[in-house]
Amino acid sequence: MKKIVIMFALVAFAGSAFAADVIEMKKGVKFNHKVHQAAVGDCKKCHEKGAGKIEGFGKDWAHKNCKGCHTDMKKGPTSCKECHK
Repeated sequence: MKKIVIMFALVAFAGSAFAADVIEMKKGVKFNHKVHQAAVGDCKKCHEKGAGKIEGFGKDWAHKNCKGCHTDMKKGPTSCKECHK
């Protein structure tokens, strides 16, 4: 059991340690992963199924989740031109 817990901890650490600082997406959107890690703190807020690529990520996911989170927190871009530069 101890080995399993250690393995999961290493996988979680490796996933966050090797994530790109800034991710460039389509239509001129740049996402600063490092800043979001520090601000949000809970990786599962976006990575519901664990470290790695977000399942179902795309325009609809981002418009619902990213914009929704920014609206809820009253912080970050919420208009088209603020993300799509």
